[in-house]
Amino acid sequence: MAAIEKRGESSYRLTVSSGYDKEGKQIRKSRTIDLSHLSVKKQQAEAEKQFILFQEEIKKGHYVNSEKLTFEAFIDKWLSDYAQPTLAPRTLLEYKKILKRIISALGHIRLIQLQPTHLTAFYNNLREGGIRLDKKYTPKENFNDIISNLGYSLQDILIKSSVSKSVITSIKHSRKIQSSSVIKISNSVGVKIDLLFNSVDAEAVLSEKSILNHHRLITNILNSALQWGFILNNPSLRVKAPKVAKKEAKYYNIEEVEYILELIENEPLKYRTMITLALYGGMRMGELTALTWEDVDFDNCLLDISKSLQHLPGEDTSVKSTKTENVRIISIPPSAIGLLKEYKRWQNLEKLTQGNLWIKTDCLFTAVNGGHIFPSTVSKWFINFIRRHNEAIMNDNTIKKEDKEKYLVRKINFHGLRHTSASILINQNTDVTTVSKRLGHARTSTTMDIYSHSLLKADTVASDKLEHLFNKKNINIKQE
Repeated sequence: MAAIEKRGESSYRLTVSSGYDKEGKQIRKSRTIDLSHLSVKKQQAEAEKQFILFQEEIKKGHYVNSEKLTFEAFIDKWLSDYAQPTLAPRTLLEYKKILKRIISALGHIRLIQLQPTHLTAFYNNLREGGIRLDKKYTPKENFNDIISNLGYSLQDILIKSSVSKSVITSIKHSRKIQSSSVIKISNSVGVKIDLLFNSVDAEAVLSEKSILNHHRLITNILNSALQWGFILNNPSLRVKAPKVAKKEAKYYNIEEVEYILELIENEPLKYRTMITLALYGGMRMGELTALTWEDVDFDNCLLDISKSLQHLPGEDTSVKSTKTENVRIISIPPSAIGLLKEYKRWQNLEKLTQGNLWIKTDCLFTAVNGGHIFPSTVSKWFINFIRRHNEAIMNDNTIKKEDKEKYLVRKINFHGLRHTSASILINQNTDVTTVSKRLGHARTSTTMDIYSHSLLKADTVASDKLEHLFNKKNINIKQE
C-alpha cells in the first residue's frame, strides 16, 4: 500500500505503519487530507510534508483519528480543553448560547468535511425570521382571569415561579416580558406558554452584529482545530464575514455632563458617587461595582482597576480579575477624591447601623447589608434617573412648552458615560494612547475604531489651528 495515495483531484490518503499487534499483524494508521485550497503544482509537495508530520504525530503518541470526528464532537473537546479552563464565566456563558445554533445547524458535519458553503448557508439561515432565542411576550388580555380560574393570584405566581417583582409589574401593565420569565411562569402553573402569553416578535431576525459573533466564534474554534492538527485549513477564513455598519458611540457633551453633575447633587450619595466616578474614570459597569477601598489611593488621587463584578444566571454575584491588558491605575481629580471621602464616612455610619448583619466585602458600592450588588444596579438606576427627571420637566407647568426641550436629559445608557469620558478627553486633545490606557483597551486601534468620530472632530480642530497659524503668518508678511 502506497504511503501517499492520490484519491481524487485534490484528495490524498496518507498511510503510516505504527508497529505490529499481538498476532504479528502490521498496524496502519491512515488519514485523508483535502488540498483543494492549493494549486495542483503545490499539492504533491504539501502531501509529502503532511506525511512527515503525520509520522511524527504517531511516533509521539499524539495521533487522534479525526476522519469521523464531527464538528459537534470537536466543539465539545474545544470547550473542555480550552474554553472552560481559560475563558471568563460570562464569556463562556455567551459562547454556549451561540453554540446552540451552531451545533444544531452544523454539528453533524464531519470536521474535515466542513466547507465555506456550509458556513455561508448557515449565516443566510440566521438572517431568516423566527431564529431568535430571546423572544419577548406580552400577557393575554384575560391573563388575570386565566390564572384565577387555575386557582392562582399574581402574588402566587411571584412566589411559585421565583420571577422578580418587575416581571409581575410588567404583567399588570401588559409590557414585554423575556422568554426566560415566561417559561418559569408557565411551568409554575403547569400550562403551555401560548395559553398565557402572546409572542410579539416571533419573526424578529438576528442583527448582522450577532451573525458576525457566530462567525467569529466558529473561526476561533476552527483555528484551534488547525493548531491542534485536526484540519489543514480553516474554511471560515474563506468566507466573507458578515458586514456590520459602524454605529457612532452615544455620549454626552461637556455642557450636558455639567448639567447631569448638577442634577445628581440632589440624588442619594451612593449613586452620585458612582455616576461621578464613571464620568471621570470611564470604567466599565463591572469594574466600577468591583472597586474596593484598597483600590483607592486617597493621597495620590489614583484608582486601581484590576477586577470586575459579574453575575451569572442561577449563580451568586462574584468578583473576577480583569484581563491582564485591562489592569490599570488611573488618575481622578481631587474633587472626586473629596466625594469618595464623604461617601466613605456615610458608609461607615451604615456599617454601624447594620451591626453584625454587615457583610465585610470592603467594596465601595454594596447592597444594604454590605454584600455585593448586582453589577446592573447602577445602570438601572441611571435609566430611571433620566426618566424621573424628564417626566418632572414635562409635567412642570412653570416651564414654557417651547423651553422644556433644553431641560431634558438625553436618553443614553450607563455605558454611554464611559463613551462620554473617552470622547471628551479626545476632544480636549488628550493623545489616543493615554485614552486607550485609561479605558483598558488592549490595543490603541480598538480605541481609534470606537471613537473615530471624536478623533475626526479633534483632527478638524487641529487643522483649523494650523490654518489660523499660517494665515497669521501671511498677514504679518503682507503688513511688512
